[in-house]
Amino acid sequence: QAQLVESGGALVQTGGSLRLSCAASGRTFRSYAMAWFRQAPGKVREFVASISGTGSTDYGDPAKGRVTISRDGAGRAVYLQMNALEHEDTAVYCCAAGLFVWARRADASVYNYWGQGTQVTVSS
Repeated sequence: QAQLVESGGALVQTGGSLRLSCAASGRTFRSYAMAWFRQAPGKVREFVASISGTGSTDYGDPAKGRVTISRDGAGRAVYLQMNALEHEDTAVYCCAAGLFVWARRADASVYNYWGQGTQVTVSS
């Protein structure tokens, strides 16, 4: 059974950095687009970043310029490097994977696989 497991979430101070990891098991996601979404309490889920199977990337507005998404070539891991963290970045961060038209990469509904999430808390 395919599974995505996130790690790397932590409590950090404003201005700090974190690197989130998402490990895939049960199958390879080499040809899948993979992404990070986040959800804060009482707020809607937000698109953070996505990377295609060929390495194209896109970033959502809230964290653009402060995050970098990357993936390993085997399709078994995706990473999110976050810098200059702000209190507003506090959320549960989930990774996702899916096969779809790249134009829909920010649409959570097109992703077939989801992890349980990892908590990022930024103290102000």
